Amino acid sequence: MSKKDIKDAGLKVTLPRLQILEFLTDHKGKHYSAEALYDEMKAADHDIGLATIYRVLNQFETAGLVCKHQFEENQAVYELDTGEHHDHMVDVDSGKVIEFYDAELEKLQVKIVEEQGYELIDHKMVLYVKKK
Repeated sequence: MSKKDIKDAGLKVTLPRLQILEFLTDHKGKHYSAEALYDEMKAADHDIGLATIYRVLNQFETAGLVCKHQFEENQAVYELDTGEHHDHMVDVDSGKVIEFYDAELEKLQVKIVEEQGYELIDHKMVLYVKKK
């Protein structure tokens, strides 16, 4: 993602927006709370305040650049919206979020919905897991 994506989303290109978008793009597939994003960007020598990160993440969510997830009682986490469907597993001990996609599972969900006389419009699956 780039400056063009920010402009196409109807937002002005600013240094904080660009830095956050580039950081999320470089770490595609990872899920960050605003605080974790702040800590990692600070460690990477980006000078962005926590309030700015919250504000930009909210703007990006509204613009469709990031997805916000609220897994159970955990704080909200954000990920880059790539437009590719996937589901999530959340490790209940560590809070780690794992992305997965299973074509057979996707087909089964459509089959179940259709057997009940419905059409699947959208879904979000979250599996809560624990290491054996």
